[in-house]
Amino acid sequence: EQKLAQKKDATGTATETLKKYATDYSMLAYRSQSGKAELHEKFADFYVVVDGNATLVSGGTIVHGAPSAPGEVRGDSITGGKEMKLKKGDIVHIPANIPHQLMLAKGDTFQYFIIKVQEVN
Repeated sequence: EQKLAQKKDATGTATETLKKYATDYSMLAYRSQSGKAELHEKFADFYVVVDGNATLVSGGTIVHGAPSAPGEVRGDSITGGKEMKLKKGDIVHIPANIPHQLMLAKGDTFQYFIIKVQEVN
């Protein structure tokens, strides 16, 4: 956590890709503030919470969404989504094409392991 915390950017986020496979990859991520709303057109996310607390907002519609990279959309927030409190040990699956956003309370940090799996339609 300390290594990633030292690498965080202006958005309070740091990630490290651990292993890449043919269609999947794994990452370790650290957050010290809420993230933007996002959607991955071809990749599902599996989160395993390593430490900290956050609220995951998923579903609904991204507010002011715009492409940020091929197959990726980012925006300000989500409207009409469902909230789920996350804590150490929780595991969450977010399918491809589902808007999602991690929200942190002021002063909180959140560390999680991510497995990104390409979904074939």
